Amino acid sequence: MDTSAARAAIFGRIRKAQQRPAEPSAAELDEVKKYLASSNVGPRPDIGTDLVHRFRSQAERTSQTIDEVASMREAPAAAARYLDSIGVARSAIAWETLSDIPWNESGLQVEFRPPVNEDMVGITSCFCAVAETGTLMLLSGAQTFASAALLPETHIVLVPTSRIVRSIEDAFDLAKKERGELPRATNFISGPSRTGDIEQTIVLGAHGPYRVHLILVRDN
Repeated sequence: MDTSAARAAIFGRIRKAQQRPAEPSAAELDEVKKYLASSNVGPRPDIGTDLVHRFRSQAERTSQTIDEVASMREAPAAAARYLDSIGVARSAIAWETLSDIPWNESGLQVEFRPPVNEDMVGITSCFCAVAETGTLMLLSGAQTFASAALLPETHIVLVPTSRIVRSIEDAFDLAKKERGELPRATNFISGPSRTGDIEQTIVLGAHGPYRVHLILVRDN
């Protein structure tokens, strides 16, 4: 049983115990929407008005490296520069949603498919980015496979500056507004994977990418 089916089964048992129909009625759904719309927003930190600056500073604190370009068309050259700087071959897999970008013009060999163990570089975009914490929000889908951000040792992320929001709460609000409900996998990424289990020493790349490189795209 997959996660969605298991969740549906649990909710079904709860509704049966409450002597309710198996599926929520339109009236119930309307009540939920009204409750969510009327709920008070809790206190949030003051992070200033420059969300791009805040996002950059927080991303750097979590060991992410950053470059910035004026348009998506300039992203391949930035990715090539980065891979050259760390001595990694110009070969990557990427989300299918990025297939219209001219990667080969910068000497990059990019395949638009989920990664396998031999793939060293994964290129993705993000649903949005959170200025407060320097965090990326990625939503899985048929063309935006989660494994591209989790399996390769190097993760390159294209981040449109227009998709930088203030807080995690704003990220969820945006997802609700644009998608209706979250997909099966929603990942929040704040830099390379790490662990402190070994003698309380931080080790990068323990269960995911060793490197997360952000290419900010000034699209606004």
